[in-house]
Amino acid sequence: MPEIVPSLLSSDFSRITDQIKAVERAGAARLHFDIMDGHFVPNITIGPFIVEAIRKVTSLHLESHLMIENPERYIKNFVDAGSDTVIVHVEASKELYADLKMIRKLGVKAGLVLNPPTPFENIEPYLQDIDHLLVMTVNPGFGGQKMIEEALEKVALAKPYQKKYKFPIEVDGGVNLNTIEKAVKVGADLLVAGEAVFGNNKPEESFIELSKRVNL
Repeated sequence: MPEIVPSLLSSDFSRITDQIKAVERAGAARLHFDIMDGHFVPNITIGPFIVEAIRKVTSLHLESHLMIENPERYIKNFVDAGSDTVIVHVEASKELYADLKMIRKLGVKAGLVLNPPTPFENIEPYLQDIDHLLVMTVNPGFGGQKMIEEALEKVALAKPYQKKYKFPIEVDGGVNLNTIEKAVKVGADLLVAGEAVFGNNKPEESFIELSKRVNL
């Protein structure tokens, strides 16, 4: 059954514990961190210390999406902070095989992500070495963007590899009540939702409503 993954980038950080508990009550099993460095993407967000702080208030699966240059310098920091999955960009990693191997060696899940303009062929050689695939359906850097629906085609392209290598496929970008069924239809297992969960300040209700759409 597909799952909603709340993205904390859109949460109210002044009430972050309450908002995490709200999505926990609603049934969330995972939380998504958007880690941006102001170089690979034109925005700056959080570092390992925020992941570490949140690890103390929840037992949910924490996935850290590293939208940063030179991810190999920071992988261990995010693992030590409490990440259960660390996700790196094919566009940012200089030594992708080594980065994926490092993540797994540190004892957590190794994730790979590609942006909408990136051809699917660029990640094919690495799909046997991952535990998690993230397909971006917006260009990364800011929350609240409209979904680029053409990018969903990459989910369909990944399905044969998923069957062989047994990794979940996640979609991130523009997931809301109007688009979520399209992502589910092409085969997404995990659906990152930021504004659609936290935007109206009622995350528990929003999460439940999105989950109902997944189960239609």
